[in-house]
Amino acid sequence: MPWIGCEAVVILHAHHESSDMYPRTPDGRYFVVKGQLWRCSDPALSEQERERLVHALMEARRAVSATKSSGDPEQLRSARANVNAAKVALGERGPVWWTDGSPDYNRRKAIKTPYADWYRSLADRG
Repeated sequence: MPWIGCEAVVILHAHHESSDMYPRTPDGRYFVVKGQLWRCSDPALSEQERERLVHALMEARRAVSATKSSGDPEQLRSARANVNAAKVALGERGPVWWTDGSPDYNRRKAIKTPYADWYRSLADRG
């Protein structure tokens, strides 16, 4: 799993439709890392809510890191559950946030999805 979520891509590249480092699909549903699609945060979230959830996600990730060395499996499970809860609340996991019935291609290789032509076109721009 990449270390950066779409919420961080949005923060790092505010006011940009995409970045060369983590391009976003034309529909804004995914960003790409090493050829793999990762679901973006729900764009319907308010900026305040998104910031709150991103903060919770970062706190949970720090807790995972800290508990890995503790040797306490219950604490680690709890910390990982908090990461998952934040990602679900952001719309990056769990039910999709779009309503047109399109399937979820999260964590799939871009070239094996309907985004294949778009993804190949990125190389043509380079």
